Amino acid sequence: HCGTMAQSSAGGWSPLVSNKYQWLQIDLGERTEITAVATQGGYGSSDWVTSYLLMFSDSGRNWKQYRQEESIWAFSGNTNADNVVYYKLQHSIKARFLRFVPLDWNPNGRIGMRIEVYGCTYRSEVIGFDGKSCLIYRSSQKLMSALKDVMSLKFKALQSDGILLHREAQNGDHITLELIKGKLSLLINLGNSFIRSNVIGINLLDDQHWHSVLIEHFNNQVNFTVDKHTNHFHAKREFSYLDLDYELSFGGIPVPGKSGMLSRKYFHGCFENIYCNGMNIIEVAKSQKSQISFVGNMSFSCVEPPVVPVTFLSSSSYLALPGTSGQEELSISFQFRTWNKEGPLLSAKLHQASGGLLLYLSDGKVKVSLHKQGKALSDITAGTGLNNGEWHSVSFSAKRNRITVTVDNDVTMSTHASIPLHIYSEDTFYFGGCPSGGNNTECDSSFGGFQGCMRLFSIGNKPVDMIAVQQNIHGNFSDLQIDLCGIIDRCLPNYCEHGGECSQSWNSFYCNCNNTGYKGATCHYPVYEQSCEAYKHRGNTSGFYNIDSDGSGPLGPFLVYCNMTGEVMNFLNSQFSLYNPHSVFFKYSASLDQLRATINHAEHCEQELAYHCKKSRLLDKQDGMPLSWWIGRTNETQTYWGGSLPTIQKCTCGLEGSCIDSQHYCNCDADQDEWTNDTGFLSYKDHLPVTKIVITDTDRPNSEAAYKLGPLLCQGDKAFWNSASFNTETSYLHFPTFHGELSADVSFFFKTTASSGVFLENLGIQDFIRIELYSPSEVIFSFDVGNGPSEIIMQTLTSLNDNQWHYVKAERNIKEASLQVDQLPQKSQAAPPDGHIRLQLNSQLFVGGTASRQKGFLGCIRSLHLNGVALDLEERAKITPGVEPGCPGHCSSYGNLCHNGGKCREKYSGFSCDCTFSAYAGPFCKKEISAYFGTGTSVTYNFQEYYTLAKNSSSHASSFYADMTLNREAITFTFQTTRMPSLLLYVSSFYKEYLSILLTKNGECSATQPGSTNEPHSCQPGFILIPRHELLCCTEFNAIKSLTLGKILESGDVDEETMKANSQGFIGCLSSVQFNHIAPLKAALLHSSSAPIIIKGRFTESNCGTVTGADSSSSETTHSFAGSLCFIICMFSFVTCLSSPFIGVIAVVIFILLCITAIAIHIYQKKHAFIKKKEPKGSENEDGAESALKNELHVQNTANENQKEYFF
Repeated sequence: HCGTMAQSSAGGWSPLVSNKYQWLQIDLGERTEITAVATQGGYGSSDWVTSYLLMFSDSGRNWKQYRQEESIWAFSGNTNADNVVYYKLQHSIKARFLRFVPLDWNPNGRIGMRIEVYGCTYRSEVIGFDGKSCLIYRSSQKLMSALKDVMSLKFKALQSDGILLHREAQNGDHITLELIKGKLSLLINLGNSFIRSNVIGINLLDDQHWHSVLIEHFNNQVNFTVDKHTNHFHAKREFSYLDLDYELSFGGIPVPGKSGMLSRKYFHGCFENIYCNGMNIIEVAKSQKSQISFVGNMSFSCVEPPVVPVTFLSSSSYLALPGTSGQEELSISFQFRTWNKEGPLLSAKLHQASGGLLLYLSDGKVKVSLHKQGKALSDITAGTGLNNGEWHSVSFSAKRNRITVTVDNDVTMSTHASIPLHIYSEDTFYFGGCPSGGNNTECDSSFGGFQGCMRLFSIGNKPVDMIAVQQNIHGNFSDLQIDLCGIIDRCLPNYCEHGGECSQSWNSFYCNCNNTGYKGATCHYPVYEQSCEAYKHRGNTSGFYNIDSDGSGPLGPFLVYCNMTGEVMNFLNSQFSLYNPHSVFFKYSASLDQLRATINHAEHCEQELAYHCKKSRLLDKQDGMPLSWWIGRTNETQTYWGGSLPTIQKCTCGLEGSCIDSQHYCNCDADQDEWTNDTGFLSYKDHLPVTKIVITDTDRPNSEAAYKLGPLLCQGDKAFWNSASFNTETSYLHFPTFHGELSADVSFFFKTTASSGVFLENLGIQDFIRIELYSPSEVIFSFDVGNGPSEIIMQTLTSLNDNQWHYVKAERNIKEASLQVDQLPQKSQAAPPDGHIRLQLNSQLFVGGTASRQKGFLGCIRSLHLNGVALDLEERAKITPGVEPGCPGHCSSYGNLCHNGGKCREKYSGFSCDCTFSAYAGPFCKKEISAYFGTGTSVTYNFQEYYTLAKNSSSHASSFYADMTLNREAITFTFQTTRMPSLLLYVSSFYKEYLSILLTKNGECSATQPGSTNEPHSCQPGFILIPRHELLCCTEFNAIKSLTLGKILESGDVDEETMKANSQGFIGCLSSVQFNHIAPLKAALLHSSSAPIIIKGRFTESNCGTVTGADSSSSETTHSFAGSLCFIICMFSFVTCLSSPFIGVIAVVIFILLCITAIAIHIYQKKHAFIKKKEPKGSENEDGAESALKNELHVQNTANENQKEYFF
């Protein structure tokens, strides 16, 4: 039974000297399972211990520290002499000896302890192997195959390499469990199939302490567990232990060369409680049954060698050992293990010489430096990668003027050197560091201190008694732990998330996040946005992007194409012709889990499915059974087709009543002997994407079928605009407890006019997390994980209560916490070393307020994500008083995303850009509208029909169309051409007035109006022209009739230059034509049926107006002007003569400003175009999947354009 195992005496223990080298040791008489401990202070005294370490050992040597939590070593002790502090151990200890090591005690008293230990009797079967023996178990009969096969054991290794278990069948199949350099490896050989599984990250298994192993298998599933860390993997084929039960060997492979393993070492150490499907192998061995045989010598006990390791805890640790001064031959050896790349190992003063010897680690290599009077005599190197946590031996010898350094007893790693100095042994050698003070001439302290373990010290070929050192009989030391190696594997468990690579030093671990798609101290936070919508509102243009649909969740990022209307595209080649019953599976550029997360976030998704048929039906009308069907992500059969809805076995034509045979709901069900199709979009998100199509009705004569599955298209992000408005300080939303024990990230947008308020709070018994607006320019992220409250304060230069959207991101992991506001640099705070690491919360999560209903938030919060999961604020706000779903006023923050005269329009969820009065299109009015004009092409935009003037001839024309009787006209457009002269634009009025903009034969741009004098302006290749015209006259340009792009078809009196330019019209590209608030080119291309537009000749839409398009595609080289792009902004003022002097001054000022702007834009566009030209070369090195996806999109875009692009 379990109960009290040991108690201290009534008065308690109190050593004469109170320092950190005191301990209380308990011998329980035999190995015992300890489950709890309790402490008190000294009876009736002021002596108590406030914190202590708990250590345990089987033999009273080679101690091990107990760890409460992942990195908590110390127990909190007492605060007075009377109260009992009780700890139930998180995992029990199985040992004979316990040590209580005081760390801190009452400063007004001394160390004083009364202790009580709770536990149970522990029974076990143990067997020891000497590194030359093994135990063999042979089955006397075939065992029945178990439903689940289980093998378990514990081992204690005295060497870093050796066979633990080998299990072999008569056919040669075998399983081998092997210790290799302190790591376990499981090898499964099934015929030609090999599986090797290393338990990733588990090192230090040769530390002479017990470790547990569990191997389970069922069919081809194998679970491999070491010390509660499990690897799951699959064998390529099923195997049965019916055959493998033929022979089992422990500690080695009895026949050399068996199973092809010639160089395998025998195991040196102990086994405990070996079980195979419930059979206790050691118990069977003790009974000396016939199934058991032995090779070599072994005992049913566990004998440990008297090795005393030493732990160097800090940079101030050192060990000073005496030597024999003046001897001609010097010989020193020892072993060490560490994670640090740098640190001193051995330091000594040279005898009768003003110099010294330093043996140290540098970049994981052993280096020896001999110096005299500041001059280096020798600097030699041996070994490499010695900071891998394994034991390494170092031997240094010197005789007269020759020195030798050997690492790991490997002669190939020995280094020799001769120096111009005879070396004699010294009387003191310093290991791991130097005494503090700085005046010690015998020790080189320039390298700081060594952190790690050492053992097996030998000086002058004589081993050092470290127990005598511990008892201050021999040598001296500082800040050491003797008879214990305190090295731990900080990469176990691996806290680097998302595949981050863990490395470590003595005090910490580090995560390499390269190529993971995540960032931060533990690779927790995603590098990429969760949707195209997020990229869109960062101002990104259409293109390929990686998205991470679940943020910091387990799903990785994947590549999609964003066209910035919110669509996500995953492309696949999916068109096949079918002549026989057929089924096909579809693979996407993302996993189904990734697609599921993306689809769930999207507002709308669809996928086009077309079924082309010739005597191939979708549905058998007689029995109602489907003849063809498709399967979606739910792995359920779906019999509805494109354009229809679930549960309705119809096609698009059936819903519209337009099927070729009214008796059927699908065209293909008419079963006609000619090609037809059923095509439409599938839009029920829960069934998308299509993963499989099955077609069966193609085995009849003349039956044929083909299908085409389009890309998955998704639009919008439901979470991005999900918001709530908090109208009172006492209102809040509550959600289930936030679980972010090891890693927690919170991100959201907010806007407010209040000066303070709590955004979010979640409480535990002691732990908590809170984010608040502390002042108009301060955001505070505060939390407690058991190490005391911490907070990060982010101060901004501008006020945050400006009713604009602001972004907040807070993250806390076991290495650090961070806070970011808007685009300001992130502010971080490191976590305390070896502190509590788990954030344990149990209350509801409060958003917009606190549990105390104080310091509530007034304003809006949107797009709230916790560890990548979006909270539905709007749904919860609908049922919460004082909180309303949604939040208006997005244009105040995002209106600047509407370009080129686009107007921001509010929507319930977000905003949109109204491009009605802009020459551009697209979601942000940034897409250039361009067209190619062929020979004789004319596009005329009519402002007013002539008959109106005829009917009202007595009236002033401006009274009919007052909007077009202006004193200033603003005209902007871009053009490309190789023909000169050319007529670029022509504006006429009802009063025979006109304005023409020409490209002259000299390559100059000229604006002509009768009655005005205009200087031509040069438009040379590579320059951006921004001419400004101030036309001063005494009459106004009234009643504008029409605007013509290209050739003028109407008859009229025009000047000679305009007539010459109009003789061939304009041949080339015009783009983004704007006349005041009219966009004639856009109207002609997008609204030709409704706009007052007349189009004559060859006129096609193209993307020739973009700089990149011209750069990449232009092939015209016959003229110096070929491929260049001119941008014209013409502003014409019509004012009276009296105001001309004042207007002239303003004109000069504005002209100068426009010139400066033009030069800046030109430099940027040249640089941008240069970069774009280089991009195709870089694409050759892109990832294969990404390149394939981009190439497929390029092919589709090229096909769609169909020779519509022209560049000049």
